[in-house]
Amino acid sequence: MIAYFKDFLLNIFIIFSPLVFYPYIYKTKSRILLYRLLLYILFAFALVVTMSFPINLNGLNYDFRSIPLAVGALYGGTQVSLLLYATLILYRYLAGYPYNLFYAIALLPSFIVIVFSLRKYAYLKLSHKIIAAVLLCTLIKLTTFTAYLFMTQQIELFINNPMATLQTYAIQGVIVGLCVYLVEFLNTYFHMQEEVSKSEKMNMVSDMAASVAHEIRNPLTTVRGFIQLFGSENLDKDKRQLYQKICLEELDRAQVIITDYLSLAKPDPEIIEKIHIHEEISYLSNVLLTYANYNNIQINAILPKEHLLHIVGDRYKFRQALINIGKNAIEAMYNGGLLEIKAYKMYDHVVIIISDTGIGMTAEQIKRLGTPYYSTKEKGTGLGTMVSFGIIKKMNGKIDIKSEQGKGTECNIMFPSA
Repeated sequence: MIAYFKDFLLNIFIIFSPLVFYPYIYKTKSRILLYRLLLYILFAFALVVTMSFPINLNGLNYDFRSIPLAVGALYGGTQVSLLLYATLILYRYLAGYPYNLFYAIALLPSFIVIVFSLRKYAYLKLSHKIIAAVLLCTLIKLTTFTAYLFMTQQIELFINNPMATLQTYAIQGVIVGLCVYLVEFLNTYFHMQEEVSKSEKMNMVSDMAASVAHEIRNPLTTVRGFIQLFGSENLDKDKRQLYQKICLEELDRAQVIITDYLSLAKPDPEIIEKIHIHEEISYLSNVLLTYANYNNIQINAILPKEHLLHIVGDRYKFRQALINIGKNAIEAMYNGGLLEIKAYKMYDHVVIIISDTGIGMTAEQIKRLGTPYYSTKEKGTGLGTMVSFGIIKKMNGKIDIKSEQGKGTECNIMFPSA
């Protein structure tokens, strides 16, 4: 009895062993031939080992070979099914079992049933798949044993102890049902992972598209404002040249932004250079000037005169970050106000402060700044702020935001000095 249970438990362990490696096989499902080959190897191993440790019952050797045979065939297709049947016959021959030709003939009806079942099996519900697998597994054992014992004139062995035989079939049905359930569970789990991955990729594309639209809108708004100023009759030549220069630079910046987003999959090396803070803040003031005037906002730039300030980084991306922050500050002042931009040196760092007298933010709003699709503006996406924060961080900068509702916001940006 102890030997019986030992062999019985060993058979169960071997049958479930392919499911341990099934996740690794599933990942190769896109390469069908390799997937089927690996599936065959696992179930062929289970088939051979279960046949090597049979359970003797009433003079007949019972094992659970029909389970890896059925499950492997149902999930591997006709090719895997044919290989598993061939493996079964070959191993039986090499093991020295008698009447191998009769056994091969006895297996033929179950093979035909499996081939015809494969067409509909994949489209069945889980419960129907379990029932189909149980019936198929029972059919394999029943038809094979009956035909084989009939051809070898040993049919009395099959009906010698019907209760013990029925128990074997019942246990086999439970095991094969559990195997199918686990395989389907793993298939569903990994399919859901793939769907989540695809969904994340689609969200990334959506975020990128919205971010590109947001970033391009800034230089286009600037260019539109200066083109309107070109229509002024009293515009002198120097201002006209200055406005023309700014328009061209903003269009160049738009082109750089487009290039950056197009090359996200394979980023180009950044242009690292020394950035003159005095020049950049003057440039920022000029770029924001028309937008500020349109919103009745005054811009005040304060720069130290005693020494020049320099940092190292990508000039165009640095401008992109500051323009985004400055534009957000202007949009926070609905009824006019003051936008102040100042810079100073603190030890071995350069500090840039952009402050406004707008509506301000709560502590919770400040905490959520820089996350996708969060914005304090009604039609904002939050992606511009996210990109700006990313640029500052990449340039080894730090950003600290202080705000009070009704009084305004102060954005402190700190970079290592060149």
